[in-house]
Amino acid sequence: MPLTVLDIQNKEFKTSIRGYNQDEVDEFLDEVMKDYDALIRENEELRHNTSGMGEKLEQYRQLERTLQNTLVVAQSTADEMKQAARKEAELVVREAEARARELMQKAESEVGRQHEKLEQLRRETEQFRARVKSLLESQIALLNQADLTLPAVRDSQTLETAREHVTP
Repeated sequence: MPLTVLDIQNKEFKTSIRGYNQDEVDEFLDEVMKDYDALIRENEELRHNTSGMGEKLEQYRQLERTLQNTLVVAQSTADEMKQAARKEAELVVREAEARARELMQKAESEVGRQHEKLEQLRRETEQFRARVKSLLESQIALLNQADLTLPAVRDSQTLETAREHVTP
């Protein structure tokens, strides 16, 4: 059993002929008792602080585990968000490419239609020229048959002028 302050205070020594001076021994025991009492209090205080530190240490360990779990969840969430954003970007790109192909097909189709219209207009213009030319030639033939008194030179010039205006 450990020695207590009361044990030191109540300790009595027997006296002998050649023994120690009793006052000096009592003074020394008083000093030892004070120091021992201070050491006991300090030890108790340290024990108390140590138990509080142990609780705080456990709290910090729990906080560390919580933070680690939070970091893992945050990293996982960030990875999921990146993956979702990447998929969404890929979808947007695919949709844009599909829309671009669709627009290109429409444009090519429109170009084809316009080309067909142009060809149709060229054919119609050529037909119109041919009709006008035929009409003018028939009118000239009618004039020639009517035996008008126009000089022959003038008829050939008129015919030539009419042909120049009709033919490209």
